[in-house]
Amino acid sequence: MTRDFVGKTVKEFTDAHAQAETIWKLLDDAHSELLKIQKSMKTAVEVDAPAMGVRIEDIGGGAVRWFFPHVRGDTDERTQEQRDAAQALADRIAGLIAHATEIDGSVTRALGKTHGGDAYNFGHSNYTSLDDAQVERQLELAALGPKMTDAQLAEFNSHMKYNAKDPDFTTAFYQGLGGPEKTLEFYGRMSIDGTGGDDKARLALTQELQRTMGTALATATDPDNKPHLPASWGAEFRKLGTQPIELEPGAMNSPYGYQVLGGLLRYGNYDPEFLNPIAEHVTQLHRDDPTRFMLNAPMGSDDIYGFNPSGKLGSGNDPLNSVLEALGHSPEASEKFFTDTPTKYNEDGTVDKNNSAGFSSYLDEFTKEDFKWNIDTNAANVMADEENTADALNDGPNALGHALEAATTGRPYDSDDTADAIKHTPERAQLTHDIVEKFGTNPELIRHNENGDVDVETGPLYALRDSLGDITAEYMGDFQRTMYEEDSSSEMFPTFGTGADLTPGTAQRFLAEVGQDPDAYASITTAQQAYSSSVVDHVINGENTSQTSLDGRVRDAVAPGAAMAGIMSEARANAILEYHTASDEDFNKSAEDKQKWVDRIIGMGIDNTAGRVPIAGDVVGWISEDIQSSVMESIQQDTTNEAEREASDDYSKGRSQAIRSAEDAVNRALMERPDINYDTHEALQRAARTAAGISHSDGAKWEAAGNK
Repeated sequence: MTRDFVGKTVKEFTDAHAQAETIWKLLDDAHSELLKIQKSMKTAVEVDAPAMGVRIEDIGGGAVRWFFPHVRGDTDERTQEQRDAAQALADRIAGLIAHATEIDGSVTRALGKTHGGDAYNFGHSNYTSLDDAQVERQLELAALGPKMTDAQLAEFNSHMKYNAKDPDFTTAFYQGLGGPEKTLEFYGRMSIDGTGGDDKARLALTQELQRTMGTALATATDPDNKPHLPASWGAEFRKLGTQPIELEPGAMNSPYGYQVLGGLLRYGNYDPEFLNPIAEHVTQLHRDDPTRFMLNAPMGSDDIYGFNPSGKLGSGNDPLNSVLEALGHSPEASEKFFTDTPTKYNEDGTVDKNNSAGFSSYLDEFTKEDFKWNIDTNAANVMADEENTADALNDGPNALGHALEAATTGRPYDSDDTADAIKHTPERAQLTHDIVEKFGTNPELIRHNENGDVDVETGPLYALRDSLGDITAEYMGDFQRTMYEEDSSSEMFPTFGTGADLTPGTAQRFLAEVGQDPDAYASITTAQQAYSSSVVDHVINGENTSQTSLDGRVRDAVAPGAAMAGIMSEARANAILEYHTASDEDFNKSAEDKQKWVDRIIGMGIDNTAGRVPIAGDVVGWISEDIQSSVMESIQQDTTNEAEREASDDYSKGRSQAIRSAEDAVNRALMERPDINYDTHEALQRAARTAAGISHSDGAKWEAAGNK
């Protein structure tokens, strides 16, 4: 009796120690996390908000509102950009509150399991960390699958959202699911459940699940993280890619592994070691049989999103669209995918060491005129609707454009507008060169024509022109160099990293075709004016050892940008008057969200001028807004009607706007030169106006010649 009592007592002391240690670890982890949130909250409320002139107010329930407090003498007029920034700040604060609430709930639940509610028994759940407790809860919810209530799915998403970039949590979670096949089964069932009906709330929750699980998978499979999933997960996913995944017992039609996996891959920045073998395998399977994954796609019903709950660029039946979107979010992987020599893969996803892929690059493969893109939609009778069919056929080219953007810029294609500019590596610059050569030599691939009176076929890849416009904006220094064949060692027109060495005639034809897209036109025009302003500023305010007169250097500085503006003016006129693919309103609207290119080009300028004011310092914000205002005016005035076109091929109000833009750049730069007198100031303005007018006409003629 005494021995049993002593044994039980020893066990209780051991359990008590374990419970105390668990409680300490849970509280310590929670304290550390909450301190980080508190610090971020203080910065947002006490630093960022006052700097913006905004006040944040708690309105209860974890929600906040923002407002601009009235100050005597203030007109209370705010720009949309100021309002958007205030809302973004409020959203950030609300997110911090939600994260703190999620931690509090997790700790409360874990402490309850640790204690167990029994005052006479210490032997209950023990955890080594808060992550450990959260993973346990996450797997409990995952075991419910589609039986999760909306509240439970919201809880699942909350845990995943705030831990999606935590290697400990994500690795343990995916291992806990039971491996690649169980991962596909869980996600497949959840995505079908969330997209198969008319429940908008459930769909929104499923879309969040797709985003967070995708980001978490990218974290868990990154070999640079500790811990991470073993490489065997990638090999197993490739093996499962061509195999049916049974989501419902006895189902007549099961999806292939790659169809399900594709939904997850669309979100997250994946390491090339994991993503590229999958992307190569999928592309080669598509090359061998473009329809193999489409034959089991559900058809003849209302459109549902299937394995891509986001609904962006396809329903998720075609894994090719999915892996291209994955590359669009994974810059390092995308760069290697398009610049490394292709590796041949067998049917089961293993490497075929005895054979080559049969093509030299994926850029060449995707830009073949006869490359087959699929219509990835579940919509009933889609083929009977020409407009919907055309839109669906553009999903693949759009995804390709996103992948090329990431590969050439070093950023996810939809990265935050405030993301820093990234130096161009030799590989990225060479890929940009190849892209310009490809489409400059074969502009028919991206031509768009809706005018039945003009006998020109629409090219298969015209939908990616907006992405080509972003690539052009990113490499603005390279394009300006090539307008008048500037030497590659030019210091007046610097590149941002390795130069792309563009060929003049090919680059001009490329711009002439790409500029017909309203979004591309706006990106190029915005970047062009920002870059030209930076070059003019450097000429007027930078160090100079040249014996050329200042007005001569200003003339040289504005010429390439004005020539590009001429190409853009003619491209816009062609789209509106010749091909009937856009309107002036389309071009004007496209400029509204292009501020990012002003900021990025200025960021590149800071690097090139060692942070010299006015391209850096306290006036950066003003300079950026002033340039964007100038851009908006240029775009809204750059119009040509039929009568003007008939009167003169190179006539356009764009010429007047190019002249005004060049003069604005001079005036902006001269604000830092009070030593320059009025006569010199006027002479520099005149030099800029003259060069801009001549070069704009040059560019318009080049564009017109390239279209004949």
